[in-house]
Amino acid sequence: MDTYAVVKNRILSLCKEYNITINKLATKSGIPASTLKNILYGKSQNPGVVTIKMLCDGLGISITEFFDTAEFRKLEQEIK
Repeated sequence: MDTYAVVKNRILSLCKEYNITINKLATKSGIPASTLKNILYGKSQNPGVVTIKMLCDGLGISITEFFDTAEFRKLEQEIK
């Protein structure tokens, strides 16, 4: 699985865990819903760290918690 897919899956997983919609997450995070949808639907495959941090803030979690999953730990090096 590539990095983009892991980020996308993590966002969707957190929405499910916190029982919130994509639109609600965007609102709570202070980012446009279109930005979040572009990430989730593949139009933006390289979300910035600031955007990820804003999503974390909206969820009330740290950026460390966002990335602290088995899927992120298993990622292979992007540049070979």
